[in-house]
Amino acid sequence: MSPEPAAGQRRGGRAGRLAAQSAALGTRPVRRLAGPAASPATGPAPRPAQKRPARTAGPTGAGSDARTDAGPGRRTGRRTGPAGPERASARLVARSARATLAGLPTAPPSPYWRPGERTLRLLTVATVAAVAALITGHPWLLALAAGPAVLLALAAPGNDRPSRLDAGNTVTPRRCLEGEPITVRITVRHDGRIGRLDPAASLGPGVTLTAVTVGTSEVDLVVRAERWGRWTLGSVDIDVYDAGGLARRTVRTDLGTVDVFPEPSAARLTPIPVRLPERLGEHTTTHEGTGVEVVGVRPYVPGERQRRIHWPSTTRRDAVQINQFAAERATDAVVLLDTLADFRDAATGRSSLDETLRAATGLTRAYLRRHDRVGLIAVGGKLRWLTAGSGERQSYRMVESVLEVRQDRGHRGLLAPRLPVAALPRHALVYAFTSLADQRILDVLGRVRDLGNPLVVVEIPAGEPAVEPGDEIDAVALRLWRAEREAMRSALRARGVPVARYTPGEALDLALAPLLRRRIGGGTR
Repeated sequence: MSPEPAAGQRRGGRAGRLAAQSAALGTRPVRRLAGPAASPATGPAPRPAQKRPARTAGPTGAGSDARTDAGPGRRTGRRTGPAGPERASARLVARSARATLAGLPTAPPSPYWRPGERTLRLLTVATVAAVAALITGHPWLLALAAGPAVLLALAAPGNDRPSRLDAGNTVTPRRCLEGEPITVRITVRHDGRIGRLDPAASLGPGVTLTAVTVGTSEVDLVVRAERWGRWTLGSVDIDVYDAGGLARRTVRTDLGTVDVFPEPSAARLTPIPVRLPERLGEHTTTHEGTGVEVVGVRPYVPGERQRRIHWPSTTRRDAVQINQFAAERATDAVVLLDTLADFRDAATGRSSLDETLRAATGLTRAYLRRHDRVGLIAVGGKLRWLTAGSGERQSYRMVESVLEVRQDRGHRGLLAPRLPVAALPRHALVYAFTSLADQRILDVLGRVRDLGNPLVVVEIPAGEPAVEPGDEIDAVALRLWRAEREAMRSALRARGVPVARYTPGEALDLALAPLLRRRIGGGTR
């Protein structure tokens, strides 16, 4: 028998076998953790259980190990976070939001180069170290000032700093619908070498910044306008740094204005008045004409076309009968907008003026699709009107003429304006979109009725005032407010004016459907 190996040899042989197995498996040898020494009787001490590293969610939501088996020389325990461009974009958006709250800048930026943040930090460190060395008398503190001085000397630019520096922009599109993104590309033009760009946008009212992308010489902005109107995009100040990052210069570019059109409400119904103008269209009348809808039969007249013969009636009456077709005429419609006030619903946050133009745009497109003529009258601080016309271009002309009605509040008077006769064609059907919250609109509607035009009032809800629970005074005021509005509706119905109540978010056809039961009549001039 061979002699029994010593305990040290057994431990060495076991370690050698483990190393050989690890090398064969392609893994690193397992290191023995610090613990109580093993004895020959009990064998090696058990290795404590290692806790498995937790998994953290990366930027895309997928789990990834916080510690991986990286190769030699690589660090472990590094956690993943948001991407660098995303953090930079979020920082620029937050900076632009603060600049927007501060308001549009009035003073132009300085046209000269000035020290950047990096230069100021290095100079501060060098100055503090030099002053401390003079006060304390310790020369070794000057070494702290030598480091920033060397960095400033190494980063100092040569003769490649640009002397001509300006910026231009391209806005796409200049006309859009509510909620559509607007892309702004700003290009920095220069004649030398530049470093990084640091933009700050000061946007106008009604416009929000959603994303910022900074390139070498370009800055891309994505803005959005949630409400219709003619909005000023504002201006953008770009800090342009030199190649060393020590000096900066600010250039400004004005973004101009954009026209944001309202999202039209869904509408297809086109009620018609009793009297229609003598113009060919798509609305069926009770008179005989050359339409496509058969309204009866009549005896044959020499010269009639044979294809118009109604054979069942001819056979039954033993005489030639001819189909009688109804005449098809076009109509004139005028959209009257009440812009005297703008109310915001406390419950939903909807603006009555926004909903007014959205509903009016949907109705205008419904009539224009049937080749009718549509005009516009906007009653507010200023009287805006547009003569009746047809075609798709008329819809854009009408919207563009009222995009600036929010700016007319400073011109409001106590009396309702007089309506131009040229804006109201004879027998034209007038749709008045109003919230019935201002008594002056009743005077305007009375004048329209006196001119003999058929009139339809489309009520836009303004939202009820908020009442706190248990407040009896507010409750009484709310009842009086409701009674006043109901009195206005009753006064209109008493004069034969139908009142259709429109609900925002629903199709306008639901409010206009009762008007199809009979044709809308008017008065006489």
